[in-house]
Amino acid sequence: MAKVHPNVAVPESPAGAVVEEEQQQPTVLTVWRKSLLFNCDGFTVFDATGGLAFRVDRYGSSSGSRRRRAEDVVLMDAAGKPLLTVRRKIKLSLSLGEHWVVYDGDASAADAKPLLSVRRHHVGLHRRASDKTLAHITPLGSSSSEAAAYVVEGSYGRRSCAVRDAREGGAAALAEVRRKESVGDDVFRLVVSDHRIGAALSMGVVIALDQMFGGASSRTSTSLLPRSWSA
Repeated sequence: MAKVHPNVAVPESPAGAVVEEEQQQPTVLTVWRKSLLFNCDGFTVFDATGGLAFRVDRYGSSSGSRRRRAEDVVLMDAAGKPLLTVRRKIKLSLSLGEHWVVYDGDASAADAKPLLSVRRHHVGLHRRASDKTLAHITPLGSSSSEAAAYVVEGSYGRRSCAVRDAREGGAAALAEVRRKESVGDDVFRLVVSDHRIGAALSMGVVIALDQMFGGASSRTSTSLLPRSWSA
């Protein structure tokens, strides 16, 4: 039986290195599109040694915090501490595209700080074959620019996409989703090469992409939230 955790050789790193710290080597994570808890949807994310790095556990709508919105997906560390909340922004028109905001920590807190906006690329009626854009990522905060700083290109459904600097055409990937051999679409690698995004924020982007395109790869692959239209 194929192993879920990484089977590639990567340099050893200090404990707790799977955070937004400057790194000389890429951080290689294995993402399993399944919660380890019974009767939960979510993600289980392993580090290069097979240890638990992150988790997402989504119970039914009647469970969890009463203050937490149904549109929230919370990324936690191995101990269950909320690191990020990925929240869907409801739009009146589908033509505006799906829009998700990544918050620091638990977004149900009154002082929750928005970090990133992830907006689905609007295709329009005639999409060019050369257009591989999936989404646009904009840093949020008082010092951030309104223009999208990063772009996601490729195919999430095929587990082959990358986050790049939108201001540098053809720039090297800051983070990549890659297929993992012989284990299907529900297990894939997340390779983080740039500290500007970091492991936790990269996983937040993956969660947003999964909500946008989670049903596109197979009949058994669905997003964590109900969808009104398919990718």
